[in-house]
Amino acid sequence: MTVRRTVVVRPWPAFSMRLSVRTAVVCAVLVLVATAAAGPISFVALVAPRIAARLTRAPGIALIPAALTGALSLLVGDFLAVRLLSPTRLPVGVVTVSLGGAYFAWLLAKQARA
Repeated sequence: MTVRRTVVVRPWPAFSMRLSVRTAVVCAVLVLVATAAAGPISFVALVAPRIAARLTRAPGIALIPAALTGALSLLVGDFLAVRLLSPTRLPVGVVTVSLGGAYFAWLLAKQARA
């Protein structure tokens, strides 16, 4: 015999407001922890869709190729961060920003010539 438990959501405005504030605080804390653990790898979000668009030659930005390109660039960045200077370890953010910056510099130079 199993007992089923159900969650009852009451339509009170004060309850829903407290729930949404709690949810927002929990989400903010989770983002803070993820950023602290992973480091600032912001260039991946900028570079991955552009590289994916160049590789797939799709008319718009395809989500799956951009996600796979971002995952691959992080994997390569992490591998280089661990193996580049073997006794010491570089942060992944340093490698991804370096690779992303080099790609953006190349892209800007190519667009300036065109």
